[in-house]
Amino acid sequence: MMQKLDYLKETPSQTAGPYVHIGLTPNALGNPGIYPEDLGGSPIREGAKGERITITGRVIDGADMILRDALFESWQADAEGIYPGNDPRGRADPNVTGWARVAADFDTGIYRLETIKPGRVPFPDGRLMAPHINIWLVARGINVGLQTRIYFDDEEAANAECPVLARIEHKARVQTLLAKRTGPGAYSFDFKLQGDNETVFFDI
Repeated sequence: MMQKLDYLKETPSQTAGPYVHIGLTPNALGNPGIYPEDLGGSPIREGAKGERITITGRVIDGADMILRDALFESWQADAEGIYPGNDPRGRADPNVTGWARVAADFDTGIYRLETIKPGRVPFPDGRLMAPHINIWLVARGINVGLQTRIYFDDEEAANAECPVLARIEHKARVQTLLAKRTGPGAYSFDFKLQGDNETVFFDI
């Protein structure tokens, strides 16, 4: 006999609050002893192929306040556009794990992601997406993690051909996904949660 479940109510959602760092980055929080080091410290290992890059930026809310307790996870392909674990031919760079967990600095709110620039990943129909890094972002006041991407402003030709960027109806908003090159191997990218120049977030 099937149990009736119509008496159950949906569990209410809750913002990430301070618990996200206690559970995910305890060492960065100053609470050592849970893990030898926080998981996801880097998406690459020594010997990773490709252009080494550093992306820095902030998470900014609708009142232009910097969220110093923001955290995101990134997922990316290697320099040849191959995702780890999705390569039946065994061509993926073994020194690119592809995944990182990045916490903003508690004093300045500035995050820092050191990685390699990813290659162009094939779209299901065979077209190539522009180089990008997938992002899942959480912070206080966010009930459900936000999904977005970081593209690069110095990949103009690839960006123009990217089938994902082509689906953004308001073309002026594409620039909210572009990390700005500020020097050799250096990029700047701010996540804007609301208001003018709000970052494009994806419904996944």
